[in-house]
Amino acid sequence: MTKTADGECGTRHRIGLGKRRPSQRCGPARDGIGPPSGFTMLPWLLMGMGAIANLVRGETPNPWIGAIGVLIFNSLYIALVFRAFDRRARETTTTRLLLLALAAVTFALAGGYGGEWLYFFPLLGLATGAVMRGPRVGVVVLALTVTAGLVAGLRDGWGAISVAYGTLISGMVTAAILALSETVRELRDTRQELARTAVEKERLRFSRDLHDLLGHTLSVIVVKSEAARRLGSRDMDAALAQISDIESVGRQALTEIREAVTGYRRGSFGAELDRARSVLSAAGVEAVVRRSGPPPEPETAVLLGWVVREAVTNAVRHSGATTCEITLTTAAERVELTIADDGIGAPVDTLAETEGTGLRGLAERLAAVGGTLEAGPAGAGFRVRARLPVQDDSPAPAL
Repeated sequence: MTKTADGECGTRHRIGLGKRRPSQRCGPARDGIGPPSGFTMLPWLLMGMGAIANLVRGETPNPWIGAIGVLIFNSLYIALVFRAFDRRARETTTTRLLLLALAAVTFALAGGYGGEWLYFFPLLGLATGAVMRGPRVGVVVLALTVTAGLVAGLRDGWGAISVAYGTLISGMVTAAILALSETVRELRDTRQELARTAVEKERLRFSRDLHDLLGHTLSVIVVKSEAARRLGSRDMDAALAQISDIESVGRQALTEIREAVTGYRRGSFGAELDRARSVLSAAGVEAVVRRSGPPPEPETAVLLGWVVREAVTNAVRHSGATTCEITLTTAAERVELTIADDGIGAPVDTLAETEGTGLRGLAERLAAVGGTLEAGPAGAGFRVRARLPVQDDSPAPAL
């Protein structure tokens, strides 16, 4: 299967460098060989040509009975093999009754006429193998083989061996091939579904990263722009410093967006703390940072950096706080990060944001690695608390 720009198969162009090529079409017949169907079972009816030849040459007693029997047999066989490839039709009582009727006609014709008519037994084996699935098919085909051998032995002596062998092989091989074909089809459908799921996850990752990056960056730019406007009339040097910070934030945002697109963004927790201090200071909020314990593992630090970014952005946007405390505690089994402010709090529906964004997106990220995120009013302000398990990267002891 060829993955296209939206993860689906079709005639869209492949993603890649250089000249674009039309992608291959998905489907069972893309290799030129389609899955088996009822039509693939029809040529086997030629096994009954010997009986028809006997009818034409007048070598069959009561030819009208034989002709009607052949017509009924062929009609039942065709109906069964086409129903066999429709799961809902195959599992109905009607299909079972049709198979029983085919068996009754087969035993009547083969037992009544013998000779070439005995080769209706392998056709009955084909129909049985096509219709039945699961462990029962082996028992049924084996019972059919023994019965066909007994009838053929009474009518044709040692020729019963070829009839019994043909019945057994036709039934078991047909059942095995069709079961394998269904398994391949299910695997192909599963592979396509996994590809679609992977694309959806990548879209969610990108939209979540883009939301967090742009939300934080634009908030920083707004806060520093307001600070530059306030300082412009009385302290031009301080205003220019804020404008320089805006330029630096913009450049950094471009770099982070490129990294988010490629999926290789890695943040530094220390850098996120420095940015948080800068943003809070520009917004007139005192930042208080407390850390205890060893530094977190790199993967944990990335997630904690996202929590700091989102919580500080919300504090600047919504709280109207004067103080924001950031506390990181690293213990033996878990890491806990708390960001609390003394403002008026975030809106009530903060956690009910669109799925995959904001605090809900952070909660999903932390839950994926066994962590938790709590957010809500705390006293006079708003508090965000993240807990993550400590990753055990120590080597296994030598034996």
